[in-house]
Amino acid sequence: MLVVGNGRMFTLDNECPYIENGAVAIDGKLIKKVGTTDALKKEFPDAEFIDAKGKVIMPALINSHNHIYSTMARGISVKGYNPDGFLDILDGMWWTLDRNLMLEQTELSAKVSYLEAIKNGVTTMFDHHASFGDIEGSLFKIGEQSKAFGVRSCLCYEVSDRDGADKAKAAIKENADWINYCQKDDTDMVKAMMGLHASFTVSNETLEECKKYVPEGVGYHVHVAEGIEDLHHCLKHYGKRLVNRFHDHGITGDKSLFVHCIYVNDQEMDLLRDTDTMVTHNPESNMGNACGCPPMMRIMEKGILTGLGTDGYTNDMYESLKVANVLHKHSLCDATVAWGETPQMLLENNRKIANRYFETPLGVLKEGASGDVIIVDYTPFTPMDETNLNGHIIFGFVGPLVTTTIASGKVLMKDRVVLGVDEEKIKADALQSAQKMWNNINK
Repeated sequence: MLVVGNGRMFTLDNECPYIENGAVAIDGKLIKKVGTTDALKKEFPDAEFIDAKGKVIMPALINSHNHIYSTMARGISVKGYNPDGFLDILDGMWWTLDRNLMLEQTELSAKVSYLEAIKNGVTTMFDHHASFGDIEGSLFKIGEQSKAFGVRSCLCYEVSDRDGADKAKAAIKENADWINYCQKDDTDMVKAMMGLHASFTVSNETLEECKKYVPEGVGYHVHVAEGIEDLHHCLKHYGKRLVNRFHDHGITGDKSLFVHCIYVNDQEMDLLRDTDTMVTHNPESNMGNACGCPPMMRIMEKGILTGLGTDGYTNDMYESLKVANVLHKHSLCDATVAWGETPQMLLENNRKIANRYFETPLGVLKEGASGDVIIVDYTPFTPMDETNLNGHIIFGFVGPLVTTTIASGKVLMKDRVVLGVDEEKIKADALQSAQKMWNNINK
């Protein structure tokens, strides 16, 4: 039994959203009870007690779209790389990287990413992987590290025709093998989706081939309308818009996750809503690639389940939230928007997305939910309760303020020290491996 208490506790449970001197009791992997610190210490006198010392206690965070492998690109310089637009960025940087990514780098990128996730209070991650230099077994390498670090993951491999039919078939097989593995796994730590790159690199034939390996209860994880080029290609070659094309191939649905959705119109939004397809917003990536600002306020107004991801830019979800908040104000020239919508993406919708795959309730502190808890070293100097939490998070929280991370009742980090992990060795090994890959890219 573990009790985390003596903190300002935000449960994100509408029935009991805030407890001034709150505590949460965890029995095994699940939350046993929430209440005041005095009450739970009295009820569970023999439990291990973690003292939040007046700081914030809240549910651990969820990232609904990441690219773990992108950690190997941090600081890279590719010889001859001088992009002129989004397609050049993809081909010159990211496809160059993934064509040189071997299992060694895939495994180390997972170690680094899960380490950073824990240090930023993230205990659940949806990842979209590509390593066309070494496809077979890549999802299993990531999955092994997911379990080793105690961060649950929903993984997929990015199917694409960009490197030829053989690589596309190998990518489909990797997804199929991982799906089969996850359907037999009973830990509720790893799940699977069928990954697709984007419409403009996936043919009709490949889409139909993918469908053969997608069983009931599994959906698709795909980039949609990230660049205007994707839309133009779809109109030119298929005579329809992107969401319509995917819908016609059975890709939409309540288990599918459509990422970005920058160039979608009202009709496509209605189709996403009517099929209960999920959407994930990645503000830093959209801005960094100069792809445009997606109509997320309109998408959410339509009632489409919309989460928040990082697209590999960061593992700090608070950072992604801050950028989303200002992006939509700036884009719409309206300072009144996004105050509620962007925190909803992170704190409410990401957990709804996660619980379409993971059986255990996530992202909330209440009886029966997973024991995923973080302590944030934040002491307010203005009043704070459930009525203004969003404002405190947006203007006061950052990932490195997380001091303690607990997942499924297991303490992964305490006082900023990740337990049972040689952090320095992981970083040294990753540095050496990344340098080897960079040298190969620029030889």
